[in-house]
Amino acid sequence: MLVTAVTAALAHGYAHHMSTHRGHTAGHRWYALVHRLIDEWPLVVASLPTVVLLLAAGGWDWPEGPTTAAGLTLNATLLFAWGMAAALRMGYRRRGAVLIGVADAALGLVIAVANALIK
Repeated sequence: MLVTAVTAALAHGYAHHMSTHRGHTAGHRWYALVHRLIDEWPLVVASLPTVVLLLAAGGWDWPEGPTTAAGLTLNATLLFAWGMAAALRMGYRRRGAVLIGVADAALGLVIAVANALIK
């Protein structure tokens, strides 16, 4: 999970760097690349609660079903909270922020279901 998050962050940062690539010096390009990669830290940090849950599940030999349900609940709750917090910070009123949080959580659950169906 953590390896996937770091890989996705590296790929996204590098793609963003390449899309804005200009004819600067090599030193400036490396500087810009490093900063683009650092800007991807939220993607890695967002995966940490799930990584901690999976490590605890493995360490204490928790059963798969309840652990999966707990992981989905944790991630949906975090998506809701982060979406709502970001909306409030951007100036949305409470009702609009709650709707954005619900949409973020629903989108996360749709992605999880799609991923399960693909596998």
